[in-house]
Amino acid sequence: MEFKQFNTDKLMYITNRPPLVFTEGSGMFMTDNNGKRYLDFLQGWAVNALGHSPQCIQDALVAQSKKILNPSPAFFNQPSAELAGLLTEHSCFDRVFFTNSGAEANEGAIKLARKWGKKNPNAANENRYEIITFNHSFHGRTLATMSASGKPGWDTIFAPQVPGFPKAELNDLASVQALINSRTVAVMLEPIQGEAGVIPATREFMQALRQLTKQHGLLLIVDEVQTGFGRTGELFAYQLSGIEPDIMTLGKGIGGGVPLAALLAREEIACFEAGDQGGTYNGNPLMTAVGAAVMREVLKPGFLPAVKETGAYLSAELLKLCARHGLQGERGEGLLRALELGCDIGAQIVDKARERNPIGLLLNAPRPNLLRFMPALNVSKGEIDQMIAALSEILSELKPV
Repeated sequence: MEFKQFNTDKLMYITNRPPLVFTEGSGMFMTDNNGKRYLDFLQGWAVNALGHSPQCIQDALVAQSKKILNPSPAFFNQPSAELAGLLTEHSCFDRVFFTNSGAEANEGAIKLARKWGKKNPNAANENRYEIITFNHSFHGRTLATMSASGKPGWDTIFAPQVPGFPKAELNDLASVQALINSRTVAVMLEPIQGEAGVIPATREFMQALRQLTKQHGLLLIVDEVQTGFGRTGELFAYQLSGIEPDIMTLGKGIGGGVPLAALLAREEIACFEAGDQGGTYNGNPLMTAVGAAVMREVLKPGFLPAVKETGAYLSAELLKLCARHGLQGERGEGLLRALELGCDIGAQIVDKARERNPIGLLLNAPRPNLLRFMPALNVSKGEIDQMIAALSEILSELKPV
């Protein structure tokens, strides 16, 4: 099917896309150019923290667009200062650098850790640069963040890789310990490996890892691009384990749908010098005004407890689905959850869900045997019920009990 009025054939191919063009969105629903509505449990891959086109983002964009868009990163602007203040007030970090994407934030974290390693050498090495990351991790699509990622096959796509990222196993402290040497400067991980299939780091592992990094004088970097900004029911996922990392990256939910991300660090780690880091659009007032509006919503009394409650409801309903259809189980934190199917029917479910009438359902299968759910943080129990009912019908077609 061609959409001549949109000229989709002129877009560069990067992935297989269904023949749909979405034109509108509100809350948990999107509408395509044919007028069909879809219940969206992807939300831009956990980007739309408050759903599609929430009023607070509309208001922030309109108000700020009438003031100033980009005075240049060579100057301060009020919205970026406000958002940086909110972030540091509600976290264990002291300094913030804004970027446009999670990959860019992670690239900045890598640079900052290596810079810190040069300024803080150990007795055996004047230039510590290795950052231990984890198999099946995902940190972005730049050359350095792809090299840091543990996604199978990524070591050869754009070879040679950027060196300095030995891989450990999540929740296996001994595998981390075995990789520490005189070149090691940091350990970097996602508190929940999203692209790997929503695999959480255990509380015990996070606590032991923090102790291990302190013991060896290493930085602990948490990539919270997918887990930050309330996704797990806490403002940041590291808070689930009661630890304090040295560096954190944010993306996706921080902008509620606009291109905004952030690199945060403790005061003694923030060692960039003039010219080390920058970006033409980084921290511009239009995007950071939106980020501040989103954060104010997430910080409202009762918002995060509601995320926990709704996440527990989604978990319980997924477990009922497992019992009804003989599935393997579910896992996750808050409103980042996965359903283990027990067989490789994930892609079929995604296609059938999208093609449903009169209302389609948008789902994600990061692995052939698994579905991932990333609804808006203000999703209703009724919308969860609607998704579960549709998914149950599809499972009955594909996997009769």
